[in-house]
Amino acid sequence: MNDTLIVRKPFQPMAWLGTGVLLIAATLAAFNIYPLYVYLFCLANGIWVLIGILWREQSLIVLNAGLTLIYIVGLILK
Repeated sequence: MNDTLIVRKPFQPMAWLGTGVLLIAATLAAFNIYPLYVYLFCLANGIWVLIGILWREQSLIVLNAGLTLIYIVGLILK
């Protein structure tokens, strides 16, 4: 018998939304639908920054804030 307690993190629907938007952005990037994919990457990574804050996960915050900054700088300099 398995007595393992399953603990679900809060804000799962928001995390799945961020994941879905991220997959759509990656698909658009694969087909070079610029600049829409960059905006969607910014949105998805912004959602994941918020999730990182809510979950208190520093790695999520740093990774996704860094990616968002890279995308924004790329938009400005392009």
